[in-house]
Parts: sequence; structure tokens; C-alpha cells
Amino acid sequence: MTEDELLERITVDPGIFGGKPIIRGMRIAVEHVLGMLAAGDTPERLLQEYPFLEPADIQACLAYAHRSLSGEQVQDRIARAKTT
Repeated sequence: MTEDELLERITVDPGIFGGKPIIRGMRIAVEHVLGMLAAGDTPERLLQEYPFLEPADIQACLAYAHRSLSGEQVQDRIARAKTT
């Protein structure tokens, strides 16, 4: 899966966490996954704790962080959920 394909897993919904980037429209923020990894949790641990996550979701969070820190305007490129 390419990095662009991974980033398609990251969405923004103004109704969830105030529009922070989330994974596949679910109520789990990218920053939460990154924070757990930074605190020493392994991807395997995350997948156990959150069985609805997929390995590619964790990779997508890392790709998002990488591109954000590289100065890319990732926020403008990720999918936005339609509000009704």
C-alpha cells in the first residue's frame, strides 16, 4: 500500500473530536494512536486494545505524522466526511 493510499484511511469529521484527524471515520484520533506509540506501546498492543483497528491504520497514522512534520499540508489532502 502506498503512502497516499494509507492517507486515505485518515478522515476529518467536524462532528468527531472537533474535526481532528481520525481513522476511517471512527472515534479514534490519529493523535491518540501516535501518543500510545510514543509512550512505548507496540503496534501489536494497539491492535489488541482496539480490535477494530487494522495494521494499515497504524501505518497511516505514522505516514500522516511524517508528512505533517515534513511541512506538507496533509490536512488539506485527507478525506472530509460529509455532514448532513
